[in-house]
Amino acid sequence: MKIVFFGTPQFAVPTLEKLLNHPEIEVLAVVTQPDKRRGRGNQLIPSPVKELALTNQLPVWQPTRIKKDPETLNLLQATAADVFVVVAYGQILSQEILDMPKIGCVNVHGSILPKYRGAAPIQWCLYHGEKETGITTMLMDAGMDTGAMLLKAETPIALLDNSLDLAKVLSQLGADLLIETLLKLQRQEIEATPQDDSIATYASLIKKPDYLIDWSREAIALHNQIRGFYPDCVATLRGKPLKITATAPLGTEYWADLPSSFSELEKEGNNLSSHTGKPGEVVSLAKGMGPIIQTGQGLLLLREIQMAGKRPQSGWDFVNGTRLTVGEMLENGQ
Repeated sequence: MKIVFFGTPQFAVPTLEKLLNHPEIEVLAVVTQPDKRRGRGNQLIPSPVKELALTNQLPVWQPTRIKKDPETLNLLQATAADVFVVVAYGQILSQEILDMPKIGCVNVHGSILPKYRGAAPIQWCLYHGEKETGITTMLMDAGMDTGAMLLKAETPIALLDNSLDLAKVLSQLGADLLIETLLKLQRQEIEATPQDDSIATYASLIKKPDYLIDWSREAIALHNQIRGFYPDCVATLRGKPLKITATAPLGTEYWADLPSSFSELEKEGNNLSSHTGKPGEVVSLAKGMGPIIQTGQGLLLLREIQMAGKRPQSGWDFVNGTRLTVGEMLENGQ
């Protein structure tokens, strides 16, 4: 089976690796987003997919706008590929491109479709507190993740998983599912299933207001926001911005889903529940763990924090470094 691979971030790398190592599959070329300037030196940095492609001496095409790039369109047509595989590429493909491969364009999407169509399915499923998610492979059409579904694979979500943790799991799951999908397509062992548009949800691009912490929200909602939009959620302390990168909601309904390291806190459950304050107030300092904050409903332990211009640190190191005290207020993000 002859493949052209479209992908850009680290999430797409395991799938390309699996394709390159499969004896029944030949990767003809890779299409990825143009290099971006990053870091203090403002140097052009290639995408993770490009780095892997170059290591394997594959042709790499990087059109700024693929739908409007005649050279890339001609190169794609000339491949006479069986399938175009698309994993988090970052550009919408035109109908002209979708019609090129013999079998079609197969997308690996990071949700159980038709839920969480769109650009950020992993982040938004965590934000909404889903207990499981997965991967769907589908035949692409001109819509945004609206194509007929091929195969699905599911995985549970743990209470402390963040978007990076979940992306790593799903990227491996997606790689395996894609290989199974391609081989079954080749043998005509899959029948594509149309999506039910009436139950579809959409995972839009994340915007700056989505990162701002509002302490009047309940603890579990803040926890899901912080792990979903990791590592960029912002609060304010002493007039300066503060990134909250890891938390844990505390209370009877959460102890069973938290690691054994929380057992000492669980023993203090009744004592903890007696602490109350205004939303954003430090109501307790859990030794070795971090500050416990009153929210609009429930308590939230801050497990990891990043102060402006510094590296992330544990909640307890943050307490000691800032000499944080009970009764001090964290303000909303700005």
